[in-house]
Amino acid sequence: MDLCALTRKLIDIESITGDEAAMGEALANDLTALGYAVERMPVEGDRFNVWATHPDQPRPELVLSTHMDTVPPFIPSSETPERIYGRGSCDAKGIIVAQVAAAEELRAEGLHVGLLFLVGEERDSQGAQAANQDPRGAKFLINGEPTENRIALASKGTLRVEVVASGKMAHSAYPELGESAIEKLLDAVENVRKLKLPVHPTAGPSTLNIGLIEGGRAPNVIPDHASADLLIRLVGPAEELRSQITAAVSGKADANFILEIPFMELGSVPGIEAMIAAFTTDIPALTNWGKPVLIGPGSIHVAHTEGEYIEKKQLLDAVDLYSHIARHLIKSGAS
Repeated sequence: MDLCALTRKLIDIESITGDEAAMGEALANDLTALGYAVERMPVEGDRFNVWATHPDQPRPELVLSTHMDTVPPFIPSSETPERIYGRGSCDAKGIIVAQVAAAEELRAEGLHVGLLFLVGEERDSQGAQAANQDPRGAKFLINGEPTENRIALASKGTLRVEVVASGKMAHSAYPELGESAIEKLLDAVENVRKLKLPVHPTAGPSTLNIGLIEGGRAPNVIPDHASADLLIRLVGPAEELRSQITAAVSGKADANFILEIPFMELGSVPGIEAMIAAFTTDIPALTNWGKPVLIGPGSIHVAHTEGEYIEKKQLLDAVDLYSHIARHLIKSGAS
């Protein structure tokens, strides 16, 4: 298997979230040609997850999984002697290739693992949620995300909050006749910024990003509406923090909790360098697919950028790394 050529082939199939069908078909056809029993697991419309197993072992102990979708915009592949560039090169099409190659390496040894490639990770983990309703009995899940081939001891969760303030319009020459929603919003957001966010002894601090602020009508109009989208990277339970945020904005604005993904502490494997993933993954939505391990080639720092790339050496190393972890987990599960 030519890992670099296959990675470039997958990169050159546009698969922005919501438009993964062509990518799924290409993977399904390639895996069928390799002799796998391939199932297209319906998700929505023409979108589907790809589930591949050895024909004689439809319920393997261990599954290798990552996602097929990418963020926009589509960027075609290119390469240098050391790197492969393009959208999805490290997040996560190079990982798909490394996992397929590892599955082939293990199959040659008589160890048969499953391959689960998912849609929708970059938006809402819709593919993972669908797969979780139809588990196949695996004991272990190796999820691939760009961690520079280090094993993630934890992945931060996400709490997305929309803070909404209401006011009363008036002519800006007579502010006493109106009520500024923007001023209320600024006060409310500042109160949230002053909160002491949770800290984890291993994963470190939670972090807050004010990602979007909207409001107002015109410079000469007292604004009657304003909102801000906040995103907190969690390192602990969200229940108490939700209460604190609600109290912090009370009297100024309302807090609407749009999305919550839990903080996850993950499995480790001896002898592999560790890290903490500050990003979220499909793992919280795959609770029925076995004990999770998170690791993959590539750097999250270049994912989602115009210069996204994967180091060829990391790609090659990941094949042996996935195979090593799979052997270790399967052996530990049998002992």
